[in-house]
Amino acid sequence: MDYHKDRFEDFSLMVFKGEKLYALLPANKKGETVISHQGLTYGSFILQESAKLFYSFDAFKKVLEFLFNEGITKLDIRVIPSFYNKVPSDELEYFLFKVNATLVKRDVIMAIDYSHKLRFQKNRREGINKAKRNGLEVRVDGDFRLFWNEILIPNLSDKHNTAPVHSLEEMELLSTHFPDNIVQVNVYKDDKIVAGTTVFLTDTVVHPQYVSGNKEKNNYGSLDFLYDFVIDHFKENRKFFSFNTSSEENGKLLNEGLLFWKEGCGARPQMFNNYIVETSAFKTLEIKTT
Repeated sequence: MDYHKDRFEDFSLMVFKGEKLYALLPANKKGETVISHQGLTYGSFILQESAKLFYSFDAFKKVLEFLFNEGITKLDIRVIPSFYNKVPSDELEYFLFKVNATLVKRDVIMAIDYSHKLRFQKNRREGINKAKRNGLEVRVDGDFRLFWNEILIPNLSDKHNTAPVHSLEEMELLSTHFPDNIVQVNVYKDDKIVAGTTVFLTDTVVHPQYVSGNKEKNNYGSLDFLYDFVIDHFKENRKFFSFNTSSEENGKLLNEGLLFWKEGCGARPQMFNNYIVETSAFKTLEIKTT
């Protein structure tokens, strides 16, 4: 998170059990609210693999108590989509239930389960065949600059009057720090770039963060060809392929076009939830046992 530390008032927390780090909460502060870090796509209450439910509950309660004592009235917290976890880890959902947290956002993420991978539907396969007939070539070449300057920035500017969340310089910096986790994949026709994607890789998930093609993408089938390659190329030892969200306005609206396209690639819905917690709730937060 160091590259954009000037944009946020960091309030990340570490929870220790004795001398051992037990849990993390990457976060930033806005007024009297602490938020799951807004500089991270997914950042939440993170536990070590050997975490025990009751210890984790105590850790969460301690976080709320600490925030309350620091004058923080609300915790705005995301729940990491479950397929990012290395092991089953739904503790946070239970703790949020116990603390009467308010669900304020529910996004739809489309994902492919590699253990039950569905075939591309006919229209997507037609796109792949079209790309092959057009002589397209996919390369994992790490050329962020070419993709940013010739495809991504012009497309976002022309279509949405916006710019990528990451600048080119930031993405190049991140990729040098995490070369095994951030890679650039481009599609070429006659050695000229026509499409590309910046792919984020975790231990469990393949996630294209930026995807864009030139004006001929539908005629060439370049995006179908690109996704077919990326889904297959990086799947070894990973469990899921995750598309970006397909919902808007805090989950109230669904983007029908995106859903149609992603479902054609074999993706199915997963939820990505945000909650608001009153930090004062730590005072009455308990788990009853039999």
